[in-house]
Amino acid sequence: MDNSGNHQDAVVPPVEGVAGGGTAYGWNDGSTQGLSLHKGSVDPTEIATKDIVYVWSMPSTANVGSQDMPRHLEPISLLAARNERESVQIAIRPKVSWGGFGGVAGTVQVQCSDLCSTSGDRLVVGQSLTLRRVVPILGVPDALVPVDLPVSQISLYPGETSVLWVSIDVPSDQPPGQYEGEIVITAVKADESQAQSLVKAEKHQLYRELKGCLDIVEPIDGKPLDEVVQRVKSATTSLRRILLSPPFSEFFADNGPVDMMDEDAISSLSVRVKLNLTVWDFVLPATPSLPAVFGISDTVIEDRFGVQHGTAEWYEALDQHFQWLLQYRISPYFCRWGNGMRVLTYTCPWPADHPKSDEYFSDPRLAAYAVPYSHVVSGNDAAKDYLQKQVEILRTKSHWRKAYFYLWDEPLNLEQYDSVRNMASEIHAYAPDARVLTTYYCGPNDAPLASTPFEAFVKVPNFLRPHNQIYCTSEWVLGNREDLVKDIISELRPENGEEWWTYVCMGPSDPHPNWHLGMRGTQHRAVMWRVWKEGGTGFLYWGANCYEKATTASAEIKFRHGLPPGDGVLYYPGQVFSSSNQPVASLRLERLLSGLQDFEYLKLYASRYGRDEGIALLERTGLYYGPERYTFEHMPVDAMRGEIFNACRS
Repeated sequence: MDNSGNHQDAVVPPVEGVAGGGTAYGWNDGSTQGLSLHKGSVDPTEIATKDIVYVWSMPSTANVGSQDMPRHLEPISLLAARNERESVQIAIRPKVSWGGFGGVAGTVQVQCSDLCSTSGDRLVVGQSLTLRRVVPILGVPDALVPVDLPVSQISLYPGETSVLWVSIDVPSDQPPGQYEGEIVITAVKADESQAQSLVKAEKHQLYRELKGCLDIVEPIDGKPLDEVVQRVKSATTSLRRILLSPPFSEFFADNGPVDMMDEDAISSLSVRVKLNLTVWDFVLPATPSLPAVFGISDTVIEDRFGVQHGTAEWYEALDQHFQWLLQYRISPYFCRWGNGMRVLTYTCPWPADHPKSDEYFSDPRLAAYAVPYSHVVSGNDAAKDYLQKQVEILRTKSHWRKAYFYLWDEPLNLEQYDSVRNMASEIHAYAPDARVLTTYYCGPNDAPLASTPFEAFVKVPNFLRPHNQIYCTSEWVLGNREDLVKDIISELRPENGEEWWTYVCMGPSDPHPNWHLGMRGTQHRAVMWRVWKEGGTGFLYWGANCYEKATTASAEIKFRHGLPPGDGVLYYPGQVFSSSNQPVASLRLERLLSGLQDFEYLKLYASRYGRDEGIALLERTGLYYGPERYTFEHMPVDAMRGEIFNACRS
């Protein structure tokens, strides 16, 4: 096989943007000059893996696309507090093709070791160390699909870069110290001598996936034509995935399934990526310092997973989403929209007198919870009696301080603002200390509160007082005028329990921090740097699973028409990528977590040295100056965290 066409005389830097580039993070010359590329048959059991594939690492803020070109491989050094997750990326790109089928250049085996300290403490693979494959969405690296541990096999494609996302979760009680481990990458070949029979686990997996296809297409009698078409398309996608799986590889080429290499071959031929982690004594608080409340559409769950509102399966589905999202230091709430952007929000689907209610609301990982204004599931109580009963129960609990009512999303006119006031009055009749939250970006447009739109926006607290306690404003309103924050805060009365929270949605747009698909990694992470610098005491995001309606779990993900790609979608159904029913995180959700962890670092630093010194640190390290001036590179991230580590460690 002549692979001379793969020779790269010069390596050009990638392009930042939709293609996923990495120029923002500093370009290292990855020239292949002097490389002797192999011609003819390539046997990975006789040739060092480094001569067959490129391997290099990239920071978690890099968008590494399929056309990103190689860099030099260097040892990975990370810093993490206890109860923190730190991530890094490993990129792999084939230099030549070997033993592939179906357009595959070849297969690599990836093996992870535990991270061990000199005192014998461990961070165990599969528990603290996880591995996920980065999958593009609309051509942009975003979905993080889990792979098997401690050993997995990855197919590589000619001329394409594949990326693995490595995460290390440090437990709260992990002893501080230096931890070392490695990720071993080995090119493997198909072995004709290997038995072709399927092991029982593979058979069971195939059975589940084939039965899933049948479950999709069987109940189509009497269904609308568009739903039938969608079900057939979904089943077709699943069947294609099954047919392209390793058990059927013999039908694509003369080669059998890839073989596991022995330890000697791994030692002598593999690429070994060294991983060093410093764990320090700071423990991120179990309860996040910043209440970050994120919406989950219950109707999206009902439609896609085929669960009927109020059934046992419905409660189970909502519980799965709630529990899974808590790992990201966010406080989920379920929501459904009504007329005029009225919204029913609730964190716990069970009523306040159910044991699950206390379990949810007492969880230390939950910083805030939404109390529903009316029935979540239809009951015998009248609406007014239901509200009173829920409030009276919750007010007796120690977790009541976490409670809030979110009644209306972005009221626009006098009628909508009056609706908020009326509902809030009813709530406060039962609980004068209840917190009502309202999101807004303007005052009532048919009853101007001032002569200019911004002045009217600033006067909203005077208009809503005393019915509202949490004033949650759009970052879009501020534009690049960070100085306007003082005008907003000056109107609030914190001594009376009033708070200022912020939110992002379809705005602000580039270059401001947000979580849209295709934005820079530091742009995603900077959302929380902005919150910390501006002094907000909470944050809201309207939706984490608000993709277009679908009626099968494995249906293709489509972003909602009229919204920027990625807006309202921070994770995906696992069934879209495999037979797993576990949600699949996006890169953007991981960067949100990193931003919230940075918030805790900055809070710690400010508690020791003062808030002004914290702001000076942001600017001194070049991390963040304002919504249009923040780092595009990862180095200032490490500089900021490193300074806090040196200044605050015991």
